[in-house]
Amino acid sequence: MGLAARLPRALLLPPLLFVAVVVAAPLLRLLWEGAHPEPGTAALTGQPPLTVWGVWADAHLRFRLLWSLAQAGISTAFTFALGLPVAWVLARYHFAGRQVVLRLLMLPFVVPTLVAALGVLALWGPNGHWAEPLGLELEDTPWLLVIGNVFFNLCLVVRAGVDALGQVSASRLAAARTLGATPWRAFWRVEWPAIRLPLAGALCLVFLYCFAGMGLALVLGGQRWATAEVEIYTLVAHELRLADASALALWTVGFGALLAGVYASLARRFAQPRRADRVPTRPVRGWRVRLAVAAALAALLVTSVAPLLATVAWALADVPGLWAVWTAPETLDALWNTVRFSALALVAATALGLFQGLAVFHWRGAAHAGLWVQASTFVPFVVSPVAVAFGLLLLYPEWTASLGLLVAAYTLLAYPFVGQHVAQSLAALPPHWAQAARTLGASPWRVFVRVTLPLVAPALRRGMAFAAATALGEFAVSLFLSRPEWTTLTTLIYQHLGRPGAANLHAAHALSLLLMGLALVVFVWLDTGTTRSDPKARHA
Repeated sequence: MGLAARLPRALLLPPLLFVAVVVAAPLLRLLWEGAHPEPGTAALTGQPPLTVWGVWADAHLRFRLLWSLAQAGISTAFTFALGLPVAWVLARYHFAGRQVVLRLLMLPFVVPTLVAALGVLALWGPNGHWAEPLGLELEDTPWLLVIGNVFFNLCLVVRAGVDALGQVSASRLAAARTLGATPWRAFWRVEWPAIRLPLAGALCLVFLYCFAGMGLALVLGGQRWATAEVEIYTLVAHELRLADASALALWTVGFGALLAGVYASLARRFAQPRRADRVPTRPVRGWRVRLAVAAALAALLVTSVAPLLATVAWALADVPGLWAVWTAPETLDALWNTVRFSALALVAATALGLFQGLAVFHWRGAAHAGLWVQASTFVPFVVSPVAVAFGLLLLYPEWTASLGLLVAAYTLLAYPFVGQHVAQSLAALPPHWAQAARTLGASPWRVFVRVTLPLVAPALRRGMAFAAATALGEFAVSLFLSRPEWTTLTTLIYQHLGRPGAANLHAAHALSLLLMGLALVVFVWLDTGTTRSDPKARHA
């Protein structure tokens, strides 16, 4: 094998080395801490440290783990029940504004988790726009967290459902209807078998996001309904029970790895080329169809758009106060920190993601090695940011609160978006274009610069857009690894939420509007002019 053939595959080494240093080594340190706690831990905390299996003997921690699984399951069920009908309507009918609706399905992927949480509180929290007129008191109940999870994940299921329904064979569906099958029977016998695996993969991701997410659980769950991720943060930051936090973190990582393995298995099974005989969309005719379209749009409006509009409305209720919050010195410092940390992470994520995408593409022909290379791209999505940040603190104490460690953690969460979009774009390129350039005497480097890179540039920019949105909205890593003077917009929002008074609540909404606007501007700027591609994961 010559240098030209070896070099693309060797590009996988930087991402693998990065994952080994930032993910694998910290998780091994977590495992060691859970199995061999420091001798002075009992004297420091006043109680003996728990072992890995001892987590299940502790009633409090056992409840946190079981509740984390339960709320993820409940949220996934609601998301599926609401998302499948909406996806079917969007996939089967065309109407004015349909493309705009499909485009807006990307919105929750861009909005930071704390902004989403504040939007849910603005509608359903104390004195919420909807909760108060309806006489509902959802504070200190599990339903706020479930509503937040549905908001954050509904669009993922709808997007996956629309794409999967687009691969249904039109000839098979027409044959079933010709043989007298009712619309429901045709769906159950023809459409459902074709879409169940892609939907199962999407639901697996939804469960993983709900289980491992921290931002929504921290704001909406409260003390009573906090998840295991929030409990890990509490054990580390407030109770100094590092061994107990390590044992709990290992269980969350184990469950996450199991879910990721299920998703990877499903992804291999539902990977298939696009069909040529896709089912064409139909015009909206008849009162039943109009009612179905109106219900689908209303569901998206209520769950995915209304919380964001509520945040905007709350922030704009006091424009002078809004401007005062935005121009405050602490806000300007937080804005500068957010921008510079995200920019540094985006540069590193772009390089690592490009290396990974090129390597995955060139390893795709290898049987077992190609499978492992593909699986390595999912590693950053498997582990929770809380577990990674905690492991980094334990493994690299001398680098605690260092800029390099913080940017590395941001990069870990961002670069897989770039890698996946680049790899997918490379796989879709016609191979004869590069071959033609080589035939005309172009070197491998010249082929890459003049042919390959311009063709994958839209996908690269789309991956960078999601990477930037992920870095801008990152919250859990900032809580663990930043200094007090490195406050970001997300941590500043959380600080205001922790203080009493209406002024602090309005400041939190004002900062949320600023952060949401910043994320949307950066995303649109990077994403303008690219072709549509759907994300497989998102920030925590």
